[in-house]
Amino acid sequence: MQLFRFFATGPDQAIEADISAIDREFHRRRRDVIVIITLCYGLAYVCRLALNVVKKPLMDAGIFTPEQLGIIGSTLLYGYALGKFSNGFLADHAHVGRFFAAGLLLSACANLGMGMSDLLWLSALLWGLNGWFQGFGAPSSVVSLAHWYSNHERGRYYGIWSTAHSIGEGLTYLGVAWLIAAPPKGLGLEWQWGFWVPAAICVVAALLVLRFLPDRPRALGLPSVADWRGDHSAVASAAADGSVWKTQLRILAIPSIWILALASSSMYVTRYAINSWGNVYLQEIRGFDLFDANLFIFLNTAAGILGCVAYGFTSDKWFNARRPPANLMFGLMELLPLFVIFWGPNDPLILAAALVVYGFGLSGILASLGGLFAIDIAPKRVAGAAMGFIGIFSYVGAGLQDYISGRLISDSEIALRFVTHQGETVVYFYDYSTPILFWVGASVLSLVLASSLWRVRATD
Repeated sequence: MQLFRFFATGPDQAIEADISAIDREFHRRRRDVIVIITLCYGLAYVCRLALNVVKKPLMDAGIFTPEQLGIIGSTLLYGYALGKFSNGFLADHAHVGRFFAAGLLLSACANLGMGMSDLLWLSALLWGLNGWFQGFGAPSSVVSLAHWYSNHERGRYYGIWSTAHSIGEGLTYLGVAWLIAAPPKGLGLEWQWGFWVPAAICVVAALLVLRFLPDRPRALGLPSVADWRGDHSAVASAAADGSVWKTQLRILAIPSIWILALASSSMYVTRYAINSWGNVYLQEIRGFDLFDANLFIFLNTAAGILGCVAYGFTSDKWFNARRPPANLMFGLMELLPLFVIFWGPNDPLILAAALVVYGFGLSGILASLGGLFAIDIAPKRVAGAAMGFIGIFSYVGAGLQDYISGRLISDSEIALRFVTHQGETVVYFYDYSTPILFWVGASVLSLVLASSLWRVRATD
């Protein structure tokens, strides 16, 4: 019971009578919240994506096949789907600083174990558990955003937080690649260091979260952020009354939540196809080396930082906090460059430009489909549950993608044997044409589903 009390959110406190003290506390806490959830959620990504960078070295060393790597990668995404869903419901009841920190520490332990394993079953188990532990972060961050930022500013702050995805991906694809790439482009360390260094980074992030991420305002003797800013929605929530658990269950009766979940699931197929297999594709088909392939994937994630921020400001300022028009605009910016990436000329400048536009559009649309739109249309006291519901659909889609992609790539394998005076050498080649159709088709479906929510508006 003491453990549950440690992680539980505090009870509502009497509201501070001094208005100036309330203002000072809100300004200080809001600054801490946005800095910590952005920085530390970004650092958490390094522990989530390390496998993607070391896939090619693991394949080249004969430790795992593409199909086996697809199985291992999918366990993380399934674990994350379940973790994001269940932890989303738990985060509404939790002290998010302690909850988030626990997930980071456990994720660090899983990465430490991954660097010691070359067994399929053990690696799949550890990576699946890592997915579960990673599922503590997004619900904690979204609950913080819902409690500390009001409706007409949340898009901007959600956009800032969403840059964490790109920051974390960029650190992984450049930093981890630099550790294991051959000199002079990298340090030439063994693949194990691609897991051990991220583990150390997550420990540091956990300590920062534990120190600086606060509980919700009412537990600290502050009014709700909507009352403090005088920013209430014109559309009242139909589920504003009643217990938190009952309100959480009522979000399942909102039809737009289900459509949004399917749209997000489809988009996550494309997102994780590029994240999981993009650098392998660039090495296998486009002829890049390990460092350059990850550098090009980094371009997409770096552009995503601007895309997240641009989406938040665009939807808040241009469309008066309406997400659907911005969804269509950013969705097209995500979809069209895919045709250049996969079917365009093998010109580094053209490919780089396409990846930049793709990353800009993807990060914007994901900021909405992956959470912002859901917490707009759900009651704010159960923002974590709304995020968790979207999350389980999103990451089941991503997990299915990883397994299906790995299977399709493995099935296309062609082995060429070369006999020399030193013996026989086997070189494997793979065809990506079928997986590419799967990835692009999912993006088209996502855009169609998201566009069907044109008339949906935010509630309190």
